[in-house]
Amino acid sequence: MNETLRAAAWMLGAILSFTTMAVAGRAVSLDLDTFEIMMYRSLIGIVLVVGVAGAAGTLREVRARKLGLHGVRNLCHFAGQNLWFYAIAMIPLAQVFALEFTSPLWVMLLSVVILGERLTLNRVLAAAAGFVGILIVTRPSIATIEAGQIAAALAAVGFAGSAVFTRRLTRTETITSILFWLTVMQAAFGVICAGFDGDIALPAAASWPWVVLIACAGLVAHFCLTTALRFAPATVVMPLDFARLPVIAIVGMAVYGEVLDPFVGLGALVIFGANYANIVVESRRSARARSVSNT
Repeated sequence: MNETLRAAAWMLGAILSFTTMAVAGRAVSLDLDTFEIMMYRSLIGIVLVVGVAGAAGTLREVRARKLGLHGVRNLCHFAGQNLWFYAIAMIPLAQVFALEFTSPLWVMLLSVVILGERLTLNRVLAAAAGFVGILIVTRPSIATIEAGQIAAALAAVGFAGSAVFTRRLTRTETITSILFWLTVMQAAFGVICAGFDGDIALPAAASWPWVVLIACAGLVAHFCLTTALRFAPATVVMPLDFARLPVIAIVGMAVYGEVLDPFVGLGALVIFGANYANIVVESRRSARARSVSNT
């Protein structure tokens, strides 16, 4: 296979994994709260990361450096993931995924503050268009706005913060180290938050397979997405990632009887267009810069 087909194959794995995690998260939402879901997911994740890293011989790469940066990064991800699990239990799955796709736009804005990157005109226009997409998806008013919609939108901000701090960590830290501290710190956050009321629920026997599936699907999804980006640029991978929306819409309709909302599709197209146009402009600017530096 050429590299584009390889990227598409890995993205198919990511799409199936994200969809599986959403279905599994909704399945256990009546048995466990979001903090408990994250706690069990992270505890299982520790076993998976240590086992795989040990087998691959990369466990020695784990360092206790940059723990403050790891902590901020994992707080962002922990908040975003908890809000995401809450949202998938409250609103149609297609709405959750559409609002989640605003995360790259928040990454652009946060990168200016955290990474010192320049705020260009195309980034401002992309962020504005993405906000219009949010309004189309949610159509907010006092009568129609829902807590699940707010949670999904804030989850995208949390994921964006996680992505920006991950970018900083990759300058000095390996993927094994990042994943190790991700699971360890989020397990600790989960224990603290889930046990705040003095009552941590054990999953029912029927829920354990779903909990394990959430942990495995989450790690597999991000591994597949990262691998796809190794084979093809973001301009190719990102449109493939947006295939998650029609897939989850069909799953929501078939499994949960959710109605297909045309406004969700329209808003998602606006969000996708904003993301894609910005990536194309940034890619061309980067190509021109490389061309100038090589002459």
